[in-house]
Amino acid sequence: MLETTVSLLPVFFFLAGLIFLDSYKLVKPGSVVTAIILGCASALLLVWLARFEILPADRPFYPRYVAPVIEEVLKGVFLGSFIRTKRIGFMVDAAIYGFGIGAGFSFIENIQYLLLLKEPNLFLWIIRGLGTAIMHGGTTALFGVVSKSLSDRFSTEKGLVFLPGLAIAILIHSFYNHFFFSPQLSTLIILVALPSVFLLVFSQSEKSTRHWLGIGFDTDMELLQMITTGEISETKVGKYLKSLKERFAGEVVADMLCLLRLHLELSLRAKGILLMRQAGFKPPIGPEVKEKFAELRYLEKSIG
Repeated sequence: MLETTVSLLPVFFFLAGLIFLDSYKLVKPGSVVTAIILGCASALLLVWLARFEILPADRPFYPRYVAPVIEEVLKGVFLGSFIRTKRIGFMVDAAIYGFGIGAGFSFIENIQYLLLLKEPNLFLWIIRGLGTAIMHGGTTALFGVVSKSLSDRFSTEKGLVFLPGLAIAILIHSFYNHFFFSPQLSTLIILVALPSVFLLVFSQSEKSTRHWLGIGFDTDMELLQMITTGEISETKVGKYLKSLKERFAGEVVADMLCLLRLHLELSLRAKGILLMRQAGFKPPIGPEVKEKFAELRYLEKSIG
């Protein structure tokens, strides 16, 4: 039981940490579960192919040069399709989806090792759980981040934008499988390097999102004024809402606009109260604020 736990669970704790770090929480729990299932499916496909002995798995070069290519392509197909169909909005979302797919893949792979090896050495399963499993999640997440970044920069979802991310994922996977260092050191490098990379990606993604939206006191005022005067369609937020008409019913988009207006009103009020408190005043908070929060929760539930 202990061997199973240490080989299967750490990658899911890491995934939970990524979801916790995401400020905007645009990736829903159901979508994360879907990503994990797709990762499991890609690993099961590889297991099924191995039954036909098409792949020279017993050769030394297989884990170093062949396996990284096949496994990263299998994992990347699903994530690439999410980006192509615009189901992923930001780099952070791509990282979470990618790590979920990698977690699912490693879950099946480690179960297969548990069934085949029956190795009582706990150290081996710690390495599998903390090193190999998180490597699988990390390489697919990096593939998603790089691909999403290039897709946004060049405004295209064509196949070429996925090649650099795929090449990076394959190189890291191949490097890990070469065993240049001891298993302990390789696992330590993965555990130190990947969180650092993801923290940088999450920070940069949040900054770019806030810059794109133009968040601040002045922009809140301008945006609220544009909503009330009907000029919202000329802003980036307005263009984004307009694009949502293709995917949602008109009344849902109208609720989104109401939610945005209400959020701006509460945001401006909160900032004003904070400024007055800093100046030594204690402004009262009227009962209408409670009503607005109730309406906000209703709209969030209505939109879903």
